[in-house]
Amino acid sequence: MLNLDNDRDFPYYNGIPKMSKIGWAVLLICIPISYYANAFISTYTNDIVGSIFFMLILLIPVLYFSKWDYSLIFQKPTRDELILAVLMFLAFTAYSLIFSNLLSAYGIPDVGNSDANVITIISLIFSMMAEELIKFIPLMFLLRVFFKYTSNRRLSVISSSIITLIFFGLIHLEPTVSIFSVLLIQGAGSIFHLYVYLKTKNLFASYISHLMTDSIILIFVLFGFIA
Repeated sequence: MLNLDNDRDFPYYNGIPKMSKIGWAVLLICIPISYYANAFISTYTNDIVGSIFFMLILLIPVLYFSKWDYSLIFQKPTRDELILAVLMFLAFTAYSLIFSNLLSAYGIPDVGNSDANVITIISLIFSMMAEELIKFIPLMFLLRVFFKYTSNRRLSVISSSIITLIFFGLIHLEPTVSIFSVLLIQGAGSIFHLYVYLKTKNLFASYISHLMTDSIILIFVLFGFIA
């Protein structure tokens, strides 16, 4: 049984602390800006530089509108939080292997693995935090909206999580990839990383789980263990 801090709560959704409407608007607009800035800058520099901008375009506004109180979002992971992160990394790995093989068996195209090299692997240090923020911002915004009109915390968390996972899956959609694939693997599959955050309220813990997932995949590709 893992010992997690049950007294820690999500920020913003109940007005503690209060996030202004301008703050929410800026944070939501930063999502597409960061996404396209990453692609543009990476094209003219490299993946590491692009991923740094990807992260900072999201992280700096979040901290600014949180009055630089990083403890609202990040905590030093405890031993049990790290154990949970590893367990969910393993759970996602098993899930993705099962459903990727099923999709392949039915001829449904999946998102292919990126060309793996040292640069792309290092860039994950920054891009995985950016992707966690891409889930965190709409999750907190939706949680605030649902809670404001329902006052039901559990319903708000479940509804916000489902919409966030659908959104996160859709941003991985490519012309050669099935929408069913991204919703199943990148969307629904991300519940394992999101679960880490929902249980710990610590974005650094879910980041570690997500980073382990993508880095192990790229390392396996780099050394030829998977195509």
